[in-house]
Amino acid sequence: MAKKEKSEYLIQAVSHALDLLEQFHGEVDELGVTELSKRLKLHKNNVFRLLATLESRSYIEQNKVTENYRLGLKTLELGQTFIKQMGLLRQSKPVLETLVEACNETTYVSILKDFNIVYLDVVETAMTVRVVPRVGSRLPAYCTAAGKVQIAYMSDEELETYLPTKELKGFTPTTIIDRDVLKKQLKQIAEQGYALDNEELDIGVKCVSAPIRDYTRRIIGAVSISGPSMRFSDERINNELVPLVLKAGEEISAKLGFQK
Repeated sequence: MAKKEKSEYLIQAVSHALDLLEQFHGEVDELGVTELSKRLKLHKNNVFRLLATLESRSYIEQNKVTENYRLGLKTLELGQTFIKQMGLLRQSKPVLETLVEACNETTYVSILKDFNIVYLDVVETAMTVRVVPRVGSRLPAYCTAAGKVQIAYMSDEELETYLPTKELKGFTPTTIIDRDVLKKQLKQIAEQGYALDNEELDIGVKCVSAPIRDYTRRIIGAVSISGPSMRFSDERINNELVPLVLKAGEEISAKLGFQK
């Protein structure tokens, strides 16, 4: 009996589902049923059934405001698994460990997802008083150093898409809630190459972050040093922590193929 080619085992419905997921790439974050039907050359009923199936497994979610569809959290989980196995985490772990040895503070690596920061990995300090690890947590980008250092390089059009028209939510007395003030600070961050969180999300916690770039020069994450404000004086931040986090960002970026 002749051996079948692998192509003969393909399941068309699965192939269509993957084709649908692959429509969400680059600048495309949301799509409606009509647009997906045109792109996939499938009847709207078939597209809706695919969406319903993927939504039931959290690979797709619907924006209740626009009624369009976007990638769900399950795709992020798969992406994180890939990153952990092959990319960012594998390359950043030894750098985080070296960073902790140098400053004895907790270090993180994180990515940006839907204007939120998701911490992928942490190496903790041995100090008794330290920041509680937040691996897997989704935190607002505009009031975290790791978030600000990534959105600082966005265009004005991209920022307008993410920033609400009203005041931003204040978590502490130092949270920047004015959009214009925030945009001015983001411009400064882009110029200096690092960001600070001055107790803007949690009282008593400060953080300094630098961007991580890949071989395409695109910012794909951030490396951070975080700790209690009593140990993060302005002098220490400027003279010790900023140079360390910038060096760490450069080292991880270089491992991912970035060249200045």
